[in-house]
Amino acid sequence: MFTGIIETVGEVIAIKQEGTNTHFKIASSFSTELKVDQSVSHNGVCLTVVWVGDGFYWVVAVQETLMKSNLGKLQEGDKVNLERCMIANGRFDGHIVQGHVDGVGSIVSLQKIKFRDDWRLIVDLPSELSRYVVPQGSITIEGISLTVAGIEGSRVEIAIIPHTWHATNLRALREGDPVNIEVDVLAKYAEKMAHGNTHGKLTTADLIRQGF
Repeated sequence: MFTGIIETVGEVIAIKQEGTNTHFKIASSFSTELKVDQSVSHNGVCLTVVWVGDGFYWVVAVQETLMKSNLGKLQEGDKVNLERCMIANGRFDGHIVQGHVDGVGSIVSLQKIKFRDDWRLIVDLPSELSRYVVPQGSITIEGISLTVAGIEGSRVEIAIIPHTWHATNLRALREGDPVNIEVDVLAKYAEKMAHGNTHGKLTTADLIRQGF
């Protein structure tokens, strides 16, 4: 599990195909602290470390991951937002982020607000995800835990503070670029419970059938 608080921005320094899978070689400031089998979020996608070297590590993305995210569009030299999984005694500074991308959105605009020090990000979401997004709610974009400033239809608006601008890869993105989206998992659970579509509910009749 992650929190959406980016630890560092890494760089893709090599990409290698192996069948339908893609191997990414990532240069990172925390690579020496990693071990094989650890999980790291890459632009919001949880990938497993398979090899650790001096100043770099390798991860593998399977075809399904490439289809559901923008990782398949990465090129050598691209910057990626990195976050290691949350430790049990750590602070929960962001929100619950699983590293399971729900879909890919598109940047409509990313502009500095005139006479201010922050930026305004507008993203078009996949239409099926907009119902999970509310003003002042949480959303993960490119692995970053962000607060929704407003939403109209499938278009979401977010205010970007200077720290987030400088500490992530947002400054390298442009209009039209695809971005990984993970909605708040609590919203999905709430929807399921509100519609009574829960599984595993034990009833008295179930207990009688099982001999209790």
